[in-house]
Amino acid sequence: MTETEKTLRDVPVGERVTVVRITGDGAIKRRIMDMGITKRATIDVRKVAPLGDPIEVTVRGFELSLRKDEAQNVIVE
Repeated sequence: MTETEKTLRDVPVGERVTVVRITGDGAIKRRIMDMGITKRATIDVRKVAPLGDPIEVTVRGFELSLRKDEAQNVIVE
């Protein structure tokens, strides 16, 4: 990841982003993709817990909760 790339973990509440790519090892990457977070998917960040973990997002009409370490693997624009 370069310094100019932004992860889902860095996106503020209320913003809509598009997935550029998913990083991480096989099991983590597969889990994220199984939730419907794939390249070019649109994600709306709905809520972030007071301590920042988990992050609630909407993807393909479904609401999901992601841990910060999972969201760190989703590169967005």
